[in-house]
Parts: sequence; structure tokens; C-alpha cells
Amino acid sequence: MYARHRYLVHHESIAAVVLVGWLRRFRGMHPRFILLPASVSLYKQQVHSEAATHCISDISVAERLNRKSSMTSSIPKLLLLLFFLSHRSPIARAGDDGSYKVLSMGSPRTDSVCSQSKAVPSSSAGAATVPLHHRHGPCSPLPTKKMPTLEETLHRDQLRAAYIQRKFSGGGGAGGDVQRSDATVPTALGTSLNTLEYLITVGLGSPATSQTMLIDTGSDVSWVQCKPCSQCHSQADPLFDPSSSSTYSPFSCGSADCAQLGQEGNGCSSSSQCQYIVTYGDGSSTTGTYSSDTLALGSSAVRSFQFGCSNVESGFNDQTDGLMGLGGGAQSLVSQTAGTLGRAFSYCLPPTPSSSGFLTLGAAGGSGTSGFVKTPMLRSSQVPTFYGVRLQAIRVGGRQLSIPASVFSAGTVMDSGTVITRLPPTAYSALSSAFKAGMKQYPPAQPSGILDTCFDFSGQSSVSIPSVALVFSGGAVVSLDASGIILSNCLAFAGNSDDSSLGIIGNVQQRTFEVLYDVGRGVVGFRAGAC
Repeated sequence: MYARHRYLVHHESIAAVVLVGWLRRFRGMHPRFILLPASVSLYKQQVHSEAATHCISDISVAERLNRKSSMTSSIPKLLLLLFFLSHRSPIARAGDDGSYKVLSMGSPRTDSVCSQSKAVPSSSAGAATVPLHHRHGPCSPLPTKKMPTLEETLHRDQLRAAYIQRKFSGGGGAGGDVQRSDATVPTALGTSLNTLEYLITVGLGSPATSQTMLIDTGSDVSWVQCKPCSQCHSQADPLFDPSSSSTYSPFSCGSADCAQLGQEGNGCSSSSQCQYIVTYGDGSSTTGTYSSDTLALGSSAVRSFQFGCSNVESGFNDQTDGLMGLGGGAQSLVSQTAGTLGRAFSYCLPPTPSSSGFLTLGAAGGSGTSGFVKTPMLRSSQVPTFYGVRLQAIRVGGRQLSIPASVFSAGTVMDSGTVITRLPPTAYSALSSAFKAGMKQYPPAQPSGILDTCFDFSGQSSVSIPSVALVFSGGAVVSLDASGIILSNCLAFAGNSDDSSLGIIGNVQQRTFEVLYDVGRGVVGFRAGAC
């Protein structure tokens, strides 16, 4: 009997200690109660999830623990409660859900050496995967070029964000079923290629020649510089020579593929070949013949890949060979490979310019996506290029901020080309205040452009920062990597001019996640720690 009593006391003490830990973890959501969200269903296009709140008073739990007369019966209850807390809801989480994260401040020496850390795609057999690099990092195949200053990066980023928001200026945002007039869509794409940061190397033609291309989820038409080109910018690789490829074929003006170019169409050449044009907001442009050829993505081949063969350009000054469009429009690589690889792709953006990620085509379905948390993908028939999601809440240090759900009603899009995440000002103000409250150990610093929540990290080799998690519809909780919270010495978020402006999830917040765009199934997924 004594041994049995000691066994019960020992196990009840362990249960009490673990329970107190859970109580402390969840008390931040309410000063006195634990909040347990109920099951949240995932709908295909628009999800209205309501969490049922179960309140368990920590005082009543403590009283129960002190009742020795019910010691025997309380143990199963405690264990059941602990099990329920550890499996508290089907809400999925990507990333560490702790209250604080440690961010290494790096050093010039390590930032100049390409890291050999291995990126691990989740894709199953049949998918095509290629390495992905930051254009200015030591892993880049391009010649070393000076990294732009933070001021330059933020200036270009602001112009790109404004461009995307203008596209959705017809009202309603990306959060619901909205109809937008084509008249609201500008013909210029962002500012220039300088707004894009990540690139891949592919093979084009037969035999294949290497082409280093920037990737962009905000573009549909892909293009490379081609011979002959009297007005082309200098690039690292030789110009693509159509005459040297046995599988190259230009489209005729009367073809259906030429007709689907829409506003990127540019009439006919003297030989009745289809012409394209893409104009950027800074006045730079590319024009040439819309064509097809074999594309090599790693060990996979995409036959009859459609792209612009650029013969005339103006305003470009980088070393890249062209651009790979990953948008949702008919001309994008994603749409072109729908029949062979499925309408899905994923990428992982590395945490620093000195490390590598990957781009995968055909990353949908099967056991390969079991590690993702997923949220419904929202689309606009009038602006099909962009992939929308519904942001519902934000957590800082494990505590959900008090932000009315209506604040996010303008909608949100994912974008690989935007750097800083844009939030409604009401949401950003709450995020900034909560983050600063958890950073009192570091002196404040002067703002850097649009980044106004900055800190003095002088002399620090690493810093401890509050965790930040984005909560999306369908129960997807994405706890950001430390590299996705701070840029330089500032909180890597900015507020829009008003709550009615479209939100944008930028590439800083996407770092280290494998971000899945499963267009066929209508979901966006996140898998933590992929690169």
C-alpha cells in the first residue's frame, strides 16, 4: 500500500509539473484561462473557421491537485488532460512554436563563403528539382557583384509592393470572390529585374545550353536573351542561339499560343512570327519572338517550353540571362507543365545569401507533402498571376495579438519577389508594439526607410528575439524562422497606408520553409526547416 501511494504521488507530481508548464504556455492568450481551439475545417476556396473555446481554470486544476481524497481518480484525469493539451487541436504548425528564437548576427567571413548545408526537398518521384541561390551571394553562379544597400533594397521593394497593390485596386482584395476590371491592371511589371533576388540555372535547347534565370511568382511570361541581339545587357552565360538548337520553334502569329499572350503580345514580325513584349515600371523592356524549345530542369525535360526569345532590350544592367515566370497565368512554367508535372511547384528560400535552397516542379500529392501545414489558395480570375491566402491572426512570443478579424479582409498574396511583408496598419501596429515589449534588453535604433521597429545589436554575436507566427485560414500556423523576423537590425514587416490595401507575404518571411503552391488542389503549404 505504501509503495502504491508513493507511485501515485510521484506520477501525480510529474503530471502537475508538466501541467503547470502547459498552463504557463497558454496563459498568455488570456490572463486566467487556457484556450483550446476546436477543430477547424479546410474548404477549397474560402474558409470561415471558428475556434470553439474551452476554458479550464488553473485555480480549479490546482484545487483538484490538492484533494488527496481523490488522488487515485485524479491521475487518469490529469493524464487525459495532458494528452489533450499536447494534442489540443487539429490546427497544424510549421516551425518551432517556442516563445523566443536565437538569431545569429553572422560575420563578414562566413557571409562570403558558400555554405554546404544541404537543402532537402519533400517531393516524390517524378518531380523536377534544381538548386536555388541568392543572386548576390557567394553560391550564385553569377560573377561577384556588390550587395545592394538596405536603402536600395527597400526602395525597390516599395515600388514592387505598390505595383502589386495597384493590380488589386479594383476593391475587395484577394480575400474573397471579387471581380476586377482589366482597366485597373497596369502594363508595367514592378520596377525592374533588380527587385528579384533568387535565381536558378536550367538547360535550354538541344543540345542544352545553361541559362541563369531569376524566378518570380509575380510573372507569367518567361524569357531569355537570344542571338542575334543588337541591344542586350551583358550576361554570365553565352547568349542562347536558336539556330544551334534542333528543337527550337517560333510561334506563328495565327497560333493559339500567340493569342493567349494578351497584353504581352506585340504583333507580328515580317516573317509572320509571333512577337512579345514585357515592359517594367522603370522603363526597361524586353521584346522578341515568342518561341518554344526543350527545357532541362535537373534530370527532367520539359518539351515545347514556351518562352520569349529576346532580341531587343533596354534598361537592364544585371548579369542574368532572363526570367522564369512562376505565376498562375497561362504562359507560366507552372501552367505549361500541368499535364506532365501537375499544377504544383515548391521552393525553399535560404536563410542567408551564403546558403542555398531549391525549386521543385511537380511537388503535389502523395506522401511527400505530409510534412506541410496547408491553407486554402485564393485566386482572382481577373488577376490570375498571383496566389492569394487568408491571413487571420498573428502571434508574438506564443501569444495571439488582439487584432479584429476584419482588419485582414482586404486579402493577402504570396510573392517571391517582394522582400518585406506588408500588413494592414492596424495589424502592424499591434505586431510592432508586442515585439518591442519583448525586446527591452536591446536599445532602440533609428528607423531604416519603411522599417521603423529597429534595435541596436552592437557587439552582439547572437540575439534573442520573440517568436512570430502567422495564422492562416484552415488552421495553418506558421512560426517564422529567426531569419524571417529580423532584416539587418529591424523587424522585417511594414504597414500599408490603410487597412483596405492588399497584404503581401514577402520572401524574408518565407525563408527556410518549403513553400508549396498546389494550384490543382487549391492549397498553399509550408514545411519548416527545408533549407
